[in-house]
Amino acid sequence: MKLAIITGASAGIGQSSAKTFLSENYTVFNLSRRPCPVAGVHNITCDLSSPSDIDAACDTLLETIKTASCVALVHNACQMRKDSTTACDSNSLREVLETNLIAVNSLNQKLLPHLPDTSSVLYIGSTLSEKAVPGSLSYVISKHALLGMMRASCQDLMGSGIHTALICPGFTNTEMLQTHLGNNDEVTRAIASMNSYNRLVEPEEIARFILWAHCNPVINGAVLHANLGQKES
Repeated sequence: MKLAIITGASAGIGQSSAKTFLSENYTVFNLSRRPCPVAGVHNITCDLSSPSDIDAACDTLLETIKTASCVALVHNACQMRKDSTTACDSNSLREVLETNLIAVNSLNQKLLPHLPDTSSVLYIGSTLSEKAVPGSLSYVISKHALLGMMRASCQDLMGSGIHTALICPGFTNTEMLQTHLGNNDEVTRAIASMNSYNRLVEPEEIARFILWAHCNPVINGAVLHANLGQKES
């Protein structure tokens, strides 16, 4: 049995990834507060800011992992808030890091020792894993940190048969991005004009890329950008 565990598969890139893995005959689990609407996905209700929720989800997953020939562990869930260096409450920053970073570590600690070789641990970063824009401080911090976590994972997992990568989507047409942009069509068009195709990346494009990364261990330790070719500022 091929298994995909995806956090935040209730919408956006996560939901498209669940659908893509299902189409390739994977058993798919979604870990999020909201269910994934894709038929066939197994939903585990999980608030990723709650250690007890994560523990319970992992207890459920470990029984299935025992029967899996390979596992794609896709760390996709995240929070994106409007904040800045001069306007970011520290408690708000902690909340973002709890979901975007600490939950990732908690899942790794619980699940990695049980993954079969040929598995992958894929971190979903962002164009903002290696640069920044105004008004997204906590998100930028967390995505930069995720890059470091991926590189450390690659070194720590050497010889295990488990490969890892950081996949960095460009501005993708998701509910989270549109909310962050204030559902403003003019702002969306301006963001879309920042790449060579003058459009947002579609979640399905990133989902296919995630599946490809899982199936190709040659990319172990790589930072993979998927942004349609962004213009240099």
